[in-house]
Amino acid sequence: MQSRELQMLQTLYEQDYYAWVKQTAELLQSHQWEALDLDNLIEEVVDLGKSQQRALQSALRLVLSHLLKWKYQPERRTQSWQVTITRERLNIDELLQESPSLRRFLDDAQWINSTYQRARREAMVETGLLEENFAIACPFSVDEILDLDFYPHADK
Repeated sequence: MQSRELQMLQTLYEQDYYAWVKQTAELLQSHQWEALDLDNLIEEVVDLGKSQQRALQSALRLVLSHLLKWKYQPERRTQSWQVTITRERLNIDELLQESPSLRRFLDDAQWINSTYQRARREAMVETGLLEENFAIACPFSVDEILDLDFYPHADK
């Protein structure tokens, strides 16, 4: 049977997430383990890991889509593209410094390809170029993607 406090905390999770977070943090800090809403707490901890992965994938997708635009539309290159590429490379670097275990995703060819396919689609829409203009597989190595000084040459 659940305690009244636990039921209230579970209800709070549904109705006021921020208040639930504050209350949960207080319970953790005061070592009131029995009062914790463990089911929702576990779900949130799992989601934190997923959030880090999504942040990495989002930054990588932005780098890739802008590198593709840089490569396939050299006549339209802008400083804005360069700023986006640099900012997102730095975001990736920060994520990897905070969570080195995320590096395993960059070593996963299938994960990189999945991200590249999204970036490729995004670049097609933004440039108006046809699908056949873009490489089917990612034309950049992970080292190139992360290299602050790497910019691809134009395809002729």
